[in-house]
Amino acid sequence: MVGDPDDRMLSWDESVFRDEHVFEIDYLPETFHHRDSQMQGLTYALRPAVRGSRPLNVLVRGPPGTGKTTAIQKLFGEVAMQTQDVRTIRVNCQVNATRYSVFSRLFEGCFDYEPPSSGISFKKLFAQIAEKLIEEDRVFVVALDDVNYLFYENEASDTLYSLLRAHEEHPGAKIGVIVVSSDPTLEVIEELDSRVQSVFRPEDVYFPVYDQPEIVEILRERVRRGFHEDVVSGDVLERVASLTADSGDLRVGIDLLRRAGLNAEMRASRVVEPEDVEKAYETSKYVNLSRSLAGLSENERALLEVIADHDGDQAGAVYESFHEETDLGYTRYSEIVNKLDQLNLIDADYADIDGRGRSRALSLSYERDAILDRLE
Repeated sequence: MVGDPDDRMLSWDESVFRDEHVFEIDYLPETFHHRDSQMQGLTYALRPAVRGSRPLNVLVRGPPGTGKTTAIQKLFGEVAMQTQDVRTIRVNCQVNATRYSVFSRLFEGCFDYEPPSSGISFKKLFAQIAEKLIEEDRVFVVALDDVNYLFYENEASDTLYSLLRAHEEHPGAKIGVIVVSSDPTLEVIEELDSRVQSVFRPEDVYFPVYDQPEIVEILRERVRRGFHEDVVSGDVLERVASLTADSGDLRVGIDLLRRAGLNAEMRASRVVEPEDVEKAYETSKYVNLSRSLAGLSENERALLEVIADHDGDQAGAVYESFHEETDLGYTRYSEIVNKLDQLNLIDADYADIDGRGRSRALSLSYERDAILDRLE
């Protein structure tokens, strides 16, 4: 029957999605819009590697959700299609935030199996990697993605020094480094030791925030590939793009589309309505928060919970409660405070205290419930 309301309802075995994987974090889009100049800069730096020489080093900068990781993955895929003489590996420094864990991933990339979990020194681990590269006469291109996490743990200088000086200790080793930072406040070069600054002269490739017309085009492509026809109207897409532009993070829009589609399915609807988007946004707007929390250690999560209970208190008072819970000393406590501040999870602002000089007041950067709900 024409106009039958049941025509707009999903049956139990139907979906609004054509391919839900299009909206997942590890999806690599076939088309990569509005990053031509950035891809050209990366290609220019890596071109020598394809010819068997050491590539130029690169510093990739830009806020979260601006296409940096996708660009690296696209570039490495293109290199793999052109030659087998270049090994490429991307290391997620949010997960691997020490020099040893970074080189463990490099070992795995060279040998296709993990190094022993204990009993092997860093020097030996590094030597085996270098010897493998020399033996195979291969160029090694290493992307340190989210390198800012190495800085938060004071591991960046040692890690880069080992990579950049590899050819001196192991003649014939050809390693190029792509350093990818998602922290706009981090001055990468200035924060490195002088011994690293003297040898690290990278090409600079910047990824700006997408503007709204660019966001619309990118999300429209995701809609076309991910949803069935006519599931997402032009007006709904514009609303998603507007919310995404406000956040400055394309990942918010991609997650928002997926959750809005799931909300439509919960209503057994064949189309995504504006209310599905607004409801989904209450979760999707915290995509970056969820990602930051996922990489925290047990003690870092514990401190966030303590700060939630002492929001706005002075650092000394917060430490007393934190120490009771974890038994950690003040030095480690201060390091964790600095990391959480650098991750924009807390605000650690200095203030003058009568008769006691300057002290930091610690407060959450997000709503208390938003953090605590995601720590569970």
